Parts: sequence; structure tokens; C-alpha cells
Amino acid sequence: MAFPFPPRNEGDDEEVTDSTDEGLEFPSGDQDSAEEQPSAEETPAAQLPPEAQGEVNGGPLGCCLGVTIGLVLSLTVAVLSRFYADPLAQIFHGNLSITVRIVMSILAIAGAVLFGFIGWKIGKRLYREYELSPRQQRKLAHLEQRQLQRQARRR
Repeated sequence: MAFPFPPRNEGDDEEVTDSTDEGLEFPSGDQDSAEEQPSAEETPAAQLPPEAQGEVNGGPLGCCLGVTIGLVLSLTVAVLSRFYADPLAQIFHGNLSITVRIVMSILAIAGAVLFGFIGWKIGKRLYREYELSPRQQRKLAHLEQRQLQRQARRR
């Protein structure tokens, strides 16, 4: 699986190399243009949409869950129309299926927008990337040390 950006190297002393640049030699004209391009660390932030720049939060996740809830709630119109088909058919004079479809589509759009917005706000407030506790930091350091020892044994 290819990723558009190289992984960040925070806390490691090793250098991250881009596998696509290994073994390639640039002609002298291309080498100058490659040096003028912005570094890989500046490019990803510039390519992100404005709502994705800045602090990490769960706004998109909450929005997705809210839209799903809004769309599922619009299905209640179809379920209720089945339960009350006879009384509703007398009120709408046989045009029940068209009326149910119109009401369902309006409720689906309104529910997706409304619950998506509410979900975004809730997700942004609740789902955040928190700092690791000291206990979690010790545990992570221990696991990283074990992984480095395993890699050293394999070599």
C-alpha cells in the first residue's frame, strides 16, 4: 500500500528515506528544480483542507455518525406508513407511496444535515488526541525498546 506522505519521524534518531527516490539519479537540469521544491514536511500541511489543518479532533467521525443517524431516522417514515397504511391511504386518496417517498427524501436530507452538524460539534468536543499519561509513556518506551532488541537480534 502506498502512502502519499512519508511517515513522520518523531523521537527516533534514524532518518526516514523515501523508497521512491532510492536508486534514481536526476539529470543535472532536474536536480536544480528538485531542490527548489518545498520540503516534504511543508507540503502535506498545505495540501490538507482547512478543516483538517490544526489540532486533531473527531469532527469528521461525529459528522459521519450523525449523517448515518439522520438517514436511518428517515426510514421511520416508511415503517410508520406500513403500520398505518389503511388510515393514511384514506387521507391521501391512494397517493400514499408518492407522499411517503417525498416525505422520506425531505427528512433524509434534513436529518443528514442536522444530525451531521450536531455530530460534528459533539465529535469535535469529545474525540480528541490526548497526551499520553506517564504510565502509558513508560509502557510505550518499554515496547519500543523490546522491538529494537528484536530487530537487533534478527540482523
